[in-house]
Amino acid sequence: MTLRVRVSMFTILLLIASLFATPARAAGAGDIVSARPTTVYLLPGKLLEVPVNAWHLLYHSTSATGSLNIVSGTLLVPKAPYLGRRPVIGYATGTHGLGDQCAPSVSMSEGREAELALVSLFLLKGFAVAITDYEGLGTPGTHTYMAGVSQGHAVLDSIRAATRVPGAGLSASAPVAVMGYSQGGASSGWAAQLQPSYAPELRLKGAAAGGVPADLYAVAAHLDGTKDFGLAAVAGVGLDAAYPELDLEADLNDRGRALMADAADDCVGDLGKLAGLRFSDLSPVDLLNQPKWQTRLAENRLGARPPRVPVFLYHARGDQTIPHAVGARLRWEYCAAGVNARWVSLPAPDHITGAIEGGPLAIEWLALRILGLPAIGNC
Repeated sequence: MTLRVRVSMFTILLLIASLFATPARAAGAGDIVSARPTTVYLLPGKLLEVPVNAWHLLYHSTSATGSLNIVSGTLLVPKAPYLGRRPVIGYATGTHGLGDQCAPSVSMSEGREAELALVSLFLLKGFAVAITDYEGLGTPGTHTYMAGVSQGHAVLDSIRAATRVPGAGLSASAPVAVMGYSQGGASSGWAAQLQPSYAPELRLKGAAAGGVPADLYAVAAHLDGTKDFGLAAVAGVGLDAAYPELDLEADLNDRGRALMADAADDCVGDLGKLAGLRFSDLSPVDLLNQPKWQTRLAENRLGARPPRVPVFLYHARGDQTIPHAVGARLRWEYCAAGVNARWVSLPAPDHITGAIEGGPLAIEWLALRILGLPAIGNC
């Protein structure tokens, strides 16, 4: 009898405790899955180690359709102390490819990441930099290349995750900014547009976006049959991964299926094999003008929701990959919506040179926003 009473009392105490216990919080966007110390290098052969504290991150983010996912990335924090809350930059890289071996976190660890030259300019100012690999690049699944909503989420959540890394010394209330060029320019633009509703707690001070493929339909139509057609083709693969109802494979011919399967693990330097091809070579149907594709392309068109922070837009006048008119159109739409936009039309003769010429200008402009100086637009 005594044993029964004790058991009953024990059960009652457990029930009471469960009523008042704090339930375990479900994982949310920006939460860290893992943060592993790593080393990054400026040159191949693991030469010229970048003198920073670095972590390879796995963190939660949100897919284009609203599902929780896991994204990888890299956090770089200067070793020198910073007076006040150290600013955090969400840096979005340009096109690297679809294979996991192409991910920025991999290329940085192997000393072959060209964009570290620009990232280093932020580090020299004492700013921390979070560099996302994007959804499906460095993690299981296909990279959702050019799915702007997913990319914007990945950038914002890389900043959230950065402030939660134990030992990094970063504050959730630190001033932050986002920057990127080409694919990264679209990602930065999407991060700025999504931030008020998706990550309102972030103290976003400004966004810089260069060579922006703001209108995916216009860019794809422009690239059809050109030397850079591979970019448009793998954007189709990326959007198909983000939105399964597109069912790209069903609309391809045998040649198209073979070529897209081959490109699914390629880095950007391998896409030249698709140079000069057209969508009509890959499919018997007019892919770009199918309603299902037009719907998703429209959803991923920048400009519909204006950012609430100052924006620095730059584009090469001689850009043969992303037409200058596409960037100029985004500038016009932002200005019409009241965005405090600064537009720079660069004399650069091509897309790559635009990144080299415009990157340092964008970094200096963002640094002034971080410091609290007012932005002067030129709409």
